[in-house]
Order: sequence, then C-alpha cells, then structure tokens
Amino acid sequence: METQPKTEQRIDPDELLALVTKIFERCDMDKRDASLLADSLVFADIRAVHSHGVLRVPEYVKKLTRDGVNPQGRPEIIRDSGACMVVDGGNSMGQIGANFAMEQAIDRARTAGIAAVGIRGSNHCGAMAYFAVQALAHDMIGLATTNALPTMAPWGGAERLLGINPLAIAIPAGDEFPIVYDAAFSGSSHGKIRVHQQKGLTLPEGWALDKNGQPTTDPAIAIDGLLAPIGGFKGTGLAMIMGILSSMLSGASYGTELGNMEDGPKPGQDGHFVAAIRVGAFEDVDRFKSRVDRAIRQIHECRLATGFDRIYVPGEKEQICQEDYRRDGIPLNAVTLADLRQVAKAVGIDTAPFL
Repeated sequence: METQPKTEQRIDPDELLALVTKIFERCDMDKRDASLLADSLVFADIRAVHSHGVLRVPEYVKKLTRDGVNPQGRPEIIRDSGACMVVDGGNSMGQIGANFAMEQAIDRARTAGIAAVGIRGSNHCGAMAYFAVQALAHDMIGLATTNALPTMAPWGGAERLLGINPLAIAIPAGDEFPIVYDAAFSGSSHGKIRVHQQKGLTLPEGWALDKNGQPTTDPAIAIDGLLAPIGGFKGTGLAMIMGILSSMLSGASYGTELGNMEDGPKPGQDGHFVAAIRVGAFEDVDRFKSRVDRAIRQIHECRLATGFDRIYVPGEKEQICQEDYRRDGIPLNAVTLADLRQVAKAVGIDTAPFL
C-alpha cells in the first residue's frame, strides 16, 4: 500500500461553495437550503475535517434524488415546553432541521438562559461543530449531538450495534480562539477511513476492527468491519448516552432502528439534540471569557513532553487550518475532485468555472 497521499489540488472555498450549492439546487432544494447544506460541507473542509466535507456530495445527492430524503422538507416545532422543544425535520437533510433547531435554542436561551431542542424526522447532518459554533456569536455555549447508523461494536463485542454518535461543544473565549470540541466516540469515523483509503494510507492503530473484532490498519477491511470505541468501555458508554439524548427525547429512531450499513439508512429516522447556554445568565460575560483565555494559555504554557513542540486546545488546529485554507484554498484529493466532477456532470453542471 502507498505511504504517500495522492496529488491534492487547492480549491477556492467560495468557488467550491458555489458549485456544491448549484449541485444541491439541481436536486430540487431551494436556494437557501441548498446553500446551507453546501456551507456545512465546506465548513468541514475548510477546518480540515474532510471526512464530513464535500466528499459527502455524491452520497447526499443520492439521498436527495433516490433514497427518499425530501429535498423540500420543512422543519417545524411540534412540542414546546418552556426551555425545551421538539422539532420534526420533515424528512429534510439533517443540516436543515438541526440548523432550525439551534436557531430556536439560541432564541429561547436569550430569555430562559438555557434551552434544548430534540430533533426527529431527520437525516445525516454532517459535522456537529457547524451547529455548536452558532451559539458563540451570541455569547452562548453551544452543544450538539446526533445519533448515527450503527458502525461500532460495544467494547468486547463484534457486532454493529452502536453509532459513533458525536458530541460538539463550543465555548466562547476573549482574545484566544474559542474552544470547539467535536468528536465521535469511536477511534475514527467511516468518513476519515474513506479519506485514508482514497489517499492510499494505512490507518492508525486503535481506529478499527475487522468483522471478527480484531484490530486492523487496512482501510478496506475497516470499512467492511467495525469501528472501535475510543477508550474501550468509556467510548461505548458515551456513545450510548449521546444516542439516547439524540433519539429518545424526540421519538427518533435509536441504534439498529436507523438501518444498517448493508441496506443503508432509513430516510427520516435520524435524531439530533442541540442546546444553547447563555453565559450572561450565570456569570459576567467578560469575566467568563477572561477565565477561559487563562485556561487556554495555561495549556499552551504547559511543559512539553518528549517529542512534542506545541499543545493545542480543542478547535485550535481547525481554526489555524481555516485561516490557511481561506487564504490559499482547500486541499482536496484527486478522488474527491473526480467524484465532484462526476456528480456535477450527472446533474447537468459544467465544473470548469469552479474546479
């Protein structure tokens, strides 16, 4: 297997956004929803989270045109109780329902101090940080989690029973970058394994298992096998908890009710959970941000272990990448670019002006 990534090409983020928006419009989405969906993918790519970036476009086009997701689905509030709400996504793409839900949570937290929204009737919603960071501009802490198609065995098992069910939390800071944690409770996601496969790279140890529950570093075997829970039994427990928050509070499907890797997900069965916490309801905002800054600097100033030249806080690497990629373009590998060109051609778009 190759040890070096295949050729990458730098793509202007605005041109990439315009192309992907156009592709989703051709899938019968209105311009606002198509732009939001495209923006969520470019957001991931520009932060170097390519597993949830435009690599997903062919999969999303298939969902919207063949697999039963409603390109014109409209989310609506179906239960409203104080600081708590339930939103039905209307079988729209998950980004549409989750974005609507986070907007409701932020608006309600302005008066209630804290608000939470469960979402049902939804589908795959991409990188959860996309929703959590929306709270930052309002001096709020954002939280977002989702259930996911079962790809992971519980610790000690060899059967796909759990989704990797990621959690994202965004915490505002003052002079420092905000803290943005976004991670699943597996060693990795299927998307990242696909990226490694596209680049011809082996996997780090601890990411995946084969069908019999034995460790593997071969991405092809991993895709047909199992994702490994991070931290052993701890990852199993946290994945279960996020799955329950994302599904059982709103009535969405949980675990194997979502479908399976062989037959694919059942449309409109995903669930998510978002929350917004207004810092000013608990503490003086400037004092809070100043203390977060000090906590970040304390990490930066920590004495380094052998082999390390810097310590990062959650979200810092992604922010640095964002600045680099905004300036110099997003590096996309040859397979992702070929897939984009192919799917654009299939919906009648000439990619020459964009790629």
